[in-house]
Order: sequence, then C-alpha cells, then structure tokens
Amino acid sequence: MMPGPLQILLVLLVILLLFGASRVPGIAENLAKGITSFKKGLKDGDAEEQKPRISDSQKNDE
Repeated sequence: MMPGPLQILLVLLVILLLFGASRVPGIAENLAKGITSFKKGLKDGDAEEQKPRISDSQKNDE
C-alpha cells in the first residue's frame, strides 16, 4: 500500500520539526551519498561475479 500525498507531507513536516530547517539539506546530501555508494558497491559486486575465476587445480596445471 502506497502512502498518500497527505501522509508524505506529514512525515516531511515531522522530519523538519525534529531536525530543523538548517540540518535537513545536510541529511539529504548524506543520504544521497550513501545511496550512490550502495549502488556502486552492488555494481562492483556484479562485475566481480562475472569475472572468470581460475581454480587452484587450473593454476597447478599451467
């Protein structure tokens, strides 16, 4: 169930009251950096899984 516009507005108002208008942009910036870092980590993990891995037995054969 998706929250309605009134519920979203209420949550934003509570956040504004708790943290104050001066800290909200900093919190949003840190949240955005965290999301970007998380996505980069997922992307790097996928790239690492796609690399062909050489097993120990293959290393010994060469």
